[in-house]
Amino acid sequence: MSLTDQAIIKIKDMIISGELRPGDRLPPEQGLSERLGLSRSSLREAIKALTMFRVLNVRRGDGTYVTSLRPSLLAEALSFVVDLHQDSSILELMEVRRILEAAAVRRAAGRVTEEQLQALWQAIPDTTVDAEELVEADLTFHRLLAQASGNEYLEGMLDGLSANTVRARIWRALAEENAVTRTINEHRAIVRALEQRDPDLAEASIVVHIGGVEQWLRVTLETEELAEQAARAEYDHAEAAADGSDPKITGPQLSS
Repeated sequence: MSLTDQAIIKIKDMIISGELRPGDRLPPEQGLSERLGLSRSSLREAIKALTMFRVLNVRRGDGTYVTSLRPSLLAEALSFVVDLHQDSSILELMEVRRILEAAAVRRAAGRVTEEQLQALWQAIPDTTVDAEELVEADLTFHRLLAQASGNEYLEGMLDGLSANTVRARIWRALAEENAVTRTINEHRAIVRALEQRDPDLAEASIVVHIGGVEQWLRVTLETEELAEQAARAEYDHAEAAADGSDPKITGPQLSS
């Protein structure tokens, strides 16, 4: 473990133990480095890392402070990490989103208010919307679902995951026939389940909804991969034929 990692862990322990609370200012650099038994350079690197992840906030000319540590703030760090993933991992992100959102909706079934139900109904557009409008409405709808769970950490995690699946949702809305109607009907089914205060039905409805996107994406990516493989094979065949190295073209030569 590097010295910087050790410094991060020691500062984290100070926060977990309550020695440092949200809004508190860190002790001066020299005194803190001596107390932790680390060099000042290692401490600075640790502070930079924790600042990036919204745990600390460096105020020029004032000092370094612990942030509010609110879930919505820390969720920005999750969003940053998720953004680093490439398209090859989108299916895994969708799976995590399905699992977490199912838990959120199950919680919401027992605590959703009439005002929240009304907001959910209002977030469902009519079938005349285009793909971009559908995705915007979809993002709002799922944000409201997460809020209805009453768990800020769950809400923050879902918000971080949701941002990285926007492209896939737009892709499906543009490419899949009846995507608008299907999405709207599935949203309505989720809200009806919440109105009935039925956690099992609500969970099943959201799993069907997100699982449908997940399955469509899996099939689409597999189809694209097969098409790319076929295109590469055709290109290689053409290249080989052009330079005379393709056995199907040259073959064995007969002597005269």
